[in-house]
Amino acid sequence: MISYPKNSSPVGNGAPVRPGRRAAGAGRKRLDDDRRDELLAKLQVIVLTEGFAGLTVDTLATRLQCSKSTLYALSSNRHHLVATALKRFFHDAAEQVEEEVAAVADPARQIATYLAAVGNQMRRMSAACYADMLDNDTTREIYTLNSLAATSRVRGMIHAGVQSGDFRSVHAEFVSQAVGLLIDGIHSRELLDSTGLSSGDAFIELSDLVLGAVSKTPR
Repeated sequence: MISYPKNSSPVGNGAPVRPGRRAAGAGRKRLDDDRRDELLAKLQVIVLTEGFAGLTVDTLATRLQCSKSTLYALSSNRHHLVATALKRFFHDAAEQVEEEVAAVADPARQIATYLAAVGNQMRRMSAACYADMLDNDTTREIYTLNSLAATSRVRGMIHAGVQSGDFRSVHAEFVSQAVGLLIDGIHSRELLDSTGLSSGDAFIELSDLVLGAVSKTPR
């Protein structure tokens, strides 16, 4: 999964998704936090596993065993429901990634752990969901902004490691830009199509590549 710093908020296109907001004049059903979290967790599993291009509110209501008004209490329409589910995925994935990084002391291993953890999170997303996400303007922007945040996070870690002397003497900005280009290649599907890798597997390979580039110990 693409991650972003732990103190960042999930991001998306345009105005924020406001749970419970429906068309003007319509009544609004309220959900308690536990019910909202339960439905979002189930929705996220469906979206990540199957994709979402063919999903309708009617279908989701049936699958989630709830009324359409309950779903509209989560978000105002199908597109916002999907965006909400994906934002929650990236937000939760980011927290998990940062927890894994915080447990590693070695700066080089931190970068490798970060990228590998992103890869492991992205492995939770099926090829169908990944394709649907990039084919939709709103969800593509969510992914793009998280990709940019991941690139920025790695860039900062590389610069810090070079300045502290923990990494071998490399051109930090060059390596950072190279990582950014590879992340862009994953995002655009160009690297995935040419290698046959999934997005998750591609990030695992990228973690090994970066570790080899910055580590003082030959690998």
